[in-house]
Amino acid sequence: MPDGRHSEGPTEKCGVVGVSLDDREAARPLYYALYALQHRGQESAGIVTHDGFQQHSHVEMGLVGDAFDEGDLESLNGETGIGHVRYPTAGSVDSSCAQPFSVSFKSGSLGLSHNGNLVNAEEVRQELAAKGHAFTSDGDTEVIAHDLARNLLEEDLIRAVKRTMGRIHGSYSLTIMHDDTVLGVRDPEGNRPLCIGEVDGGYMLASESAAIDVLDGEFVRDVKPGELVVLQPDGSGFDSYQLVEQDNTAHCFFEHVYFARPDSRIDDNLVYDVRRELGRKLWDESGVDSDVVLPVPDSGRAFASGYAEAAQDEGAGVEFAEGLMKNRYVGRTFIMPTQDARERAVRLKLNPIRDVVEGKTVTVIDDSIVRGTTSTQLVQLLKDVGAEEVHMRIGAPPIVAPCYMGIDMASREELIAAGQDTEDIREEIAADSLSYLSIDAVAEALGESKADLCLGCVTGEYPYDIEGETTDRDVARPEIDGAEAGIADD
Repeated sequence: MPDGRHSEGPTEKCGVVGVSLDDREAARPLYYALYALQHRGQESAGIVTHDGFQQHSHVEMGLVGDAFDEGDLESLNGETGIGHVRYPTAGSVDSSCAQPFSVSFKSGSLGLSHNGNLVNAEEVRQELAAKGHAFTSDGDTEVIAHDLARNLLEEDLIRAVKRTMGRIHGSYSLTIMHDDTVLGVRDPEGNRPLCIGEVDGGYMLASESAAIDVLDGEFVRDVKPGELVVLQPDGSGFDSYQLVEQDNTAHCFFEHVYFARPDSRIDDNLVYDVRRELGRKLWDESGVDSDVVLPVPDSGRAFASGYAEAAQDEGAGVEFAEGLMKNRYVGRTFIMPTQDARERAVRLKLNPIRDVVEGKTVTVIDDSIVRGTTSTQLVQLLKDVGAEEVHMRIGAPPIVAPCYMGIDMASREELIAAGQDTEDIREEIAADSLSYLSIDAVAEALGESKADLCLGCVTGEYPYDIEGETTDRDVARPEIDGAEAGIADD
């Protein structure tokens, strides 16, 4: 997990931010905003600013607090800038793919931060390489940057962005800086989140509204799928261009289940409220009248709260308790050289409170099960400290297929639900009962049609044309010359 969370849920690629301010340096607000997005990536952190004359960049491996010191922030001059935190799911795990990615060319300077994953990155890379572009990394972000830089040699900013959107295929939320102008772009299906905020002296873009909150800003709205937002360089406002429109969106439901902070708003929903509603629906669909309900920290907490509340509303004697204590200092870099150490890992990360569990029937609420290893260890751990029964309830449907949209998820061979039904999985993890939330319940909790969600990891059918996979809608990869289409007057 990118932040050392115990949960077996998948990990998400990145967090992006951009600010445009009037008479105020951008570096420190960007730094604070990246702290608020740290949960979205811990591999590297970076900021690029522009002072009206030249671009300034500082990108380092590691956490935000380790990547920057006071001197670094003071060197990042300018009132506009973009930032990025990365967890790698495509490209190398080294500094070559750390972002924002910067490039200088005839038409000026360009910085780009990307959250998501292209499914045709290699095709576009080869096309650009044949035209003379030299690449320094194997990541898809550099592909987007080179394509956009090429288009800026021939088009104005708005047309160049639309032309690039017509060439790349997949999920992307971008913050871009062209000289001292900051822009935000969300892919036509809106797979990854991006929102607009008003802050003291200007405006900002961010993956999640929590980054706006940390700057005492005001959430304005989500960036629409297929929309380009251009922040005014003086911080006075922003312009909007709807460049691409699709009949349906493909919002990632796992943003609400797992990735996003519970205090963030995404696509008109407060994540905390959605998770509580998912927990309530979990009780409605598969509630079991146990003595105590335990969340797996941290993402299981809101699910368990809603589950227990729904149980109590129906008169069930279910008590919500924080019965699993998390060690926040055991991260994904914990060295496990032996099988004994691997088996001990869950005990190092989670310690049950014996008095809460001993002699009781326990329901454990988690966000997902991917490989099943951790769930197996957790069930055994609770029984070792005296739980009479352990029932597992999962706040998402079974994960049966990999994700190609920027989520570091296991292959089909590693997914416990890919070849087994729920009873098989229950036996494997040795739980007394196991139940997942239905896809219909997820859609209802989000207030969205299933046709507007990306459900590829739980159905095996994707909202994009991915080689070797099936799609649940009428989509196609962009043609090489399809990007030549004009742009309508806005």
